[in-house]
Amino acid sequence: MIVMGIMYGKKIRRVKMKNRKKIHDDWETPKYLLDELCGEFGNMFDPCPLNPKCDGLKIPWTKVNFINPPYNRKDKEAFIRKAYEESKKGKTCVMLLPVSTSTKIFHEIIYPNAEIRFIKGRVKFKGYNTKGDLVENKCGQHDSMLVIFRGKK
Repeated sequence: MIVMGIMYGKKIRRVKMKNRKKIHDDWETPKYLLDELCGEFGNMFDPCPLNPKCDGLKIPWTKVNFINPPYNRKDKEAFIRKAYEESKKGKTCVMLLPVSTSTKIFHEIIYPNAEIRFIKGRVKFKGYNTKGDLVENKCGQHDSMLVIFRGKK
């Protein structure tokens, strides 16, 4: 538990902060969304599947890729940069990302180089919650968007 002091005049009031457990990034993309994207883009390679046995940033990607990266900042940004670089090799990269339009990476890489589709409503993911229970209706903390880097050489 985190306790933080807040100054009100000359008194310090102690406030208990919510106990934040480490949140994992293993959330499965809903089948309906994958089916819709496969209908548009055909078969897609997923370089960052659930419980990966390889590092999706270090393996070769195929002609058409679907990326629902871990949402922690470091990994998310690394996969965005990788998808952009792969698109410059002629590969199409379809990314499912949380909406965050105020970030540097959005303005420097996504906005000028990708097609952006905002998804109406929050995507419901499947995965294990912090109690270890399998849930299939867990909405993300943010709205979602599809970011499509179309292959260009």
